Amino acid sequence: MTETTTSSPRVYSADRRASASRTLRVRVRDARLQGWLFVLPALAAYGLFVLWPLVQSFKYSLYRWDGVAPAQWVGLDNFKAVFTDNELLGAVEHAFELIAFFSGIPVVLGLVVASVMRRVASRRISSAARTVLFLPQVVPLVAAGIAWSWVLSSSGVVNQTLSALGLGGVTRAWLGDFGTALPAVGVIGAWVLLGLCTVLLLAGMSKIDPALYEAAQLDGAGPVREFLAITLPSLRQEIGVCVTVTVIAALSAFDIVYISTRGGPGDATMVPGLKIYQLAFFNREVGLASALAVVLMVLVLACILPIQWFTRRSAES
Repeated sequence: MTETTTSSPRVYSADRRASASRTLRVRVRDARLQGWLFVLPALAAYGLFVLWPLVQSFKYSLYRWDGVAPAQWVGLDNFKAVFTDNELLGAVEHAFELIAFFSGIPVVLGLVVASVMRRVASRRISSAARTVLFLPQVVPLVAAGIAWSWVLSSSGVVNQTLSALGLGGVTRAWLGDFGTALPAVGVIGAWVLLGLCTVLLLAGMSKIDPALYEAAQLDGAGPVREFLAITLPSLRQEIGVCVTVTVIAALSAFDIVYISTRGGPGDATMVPGLKIYQLAFFNREVGLASALAVVLMVLVLACILPIQWFTRRSAES
């Protein structure tokens, strides 16, 4: 009788623990199920509008198809054409050249502008400057392309300014000249992305401990030394984000090029995004357009993944 009475509380306690454990597992399972139910609409939209077109593009890249008649299996012939056609390779080369404008200029100039704003601008002036610099992100790219087409035309503001300064011999149709069309498109892209990079870098600078700058000033460090020793190393993640966004914008450029030059003069500003559009909807070479799209996706990943890896490794160290 004594053993029964002494073991009953233990058995009861074990049963309670088991029941509580089962209840906890049920709650966790229900919470996970509710979480998936909340995420399911976004996953469905992502699968429908991103993953399914991606799979279809890879499928079409293995066929010769005009979009109407039955498709003809060609295997990897479309990919061979991408890597052997000088016109297609030229479009890819132009996209990489745009990286210097879309990525290099906004990131470097954004660092300079953000540093100057942090040091010398008051709060009110800094807010106004951020608004002005960020405006290109708000303006539709179509409107920006049209406006810059007017500015860079033969009778545009740029040529009028150069003529007023006595540099009339330098004037030209900047978007219509074979030698300046691609750099001119790059300048438009740099103007669009500068504000985004500046705002991101300013946000990163606001997180830096002011005591670091005070200690550097006590040690006699100047503005350049402060920038190289404190600001730049502290902005690795923000710089990584800026480079990632701008490189993707350069490799996938379409809107600005289509509005400002349509890929001309000739093919001087032809880029992969515009070439895919022309091949698919004008030349009716859906298979070749899909192959170029797949190659472009691989190139974007090949450029972005090392940047992300280096950024994470620098942050961990």
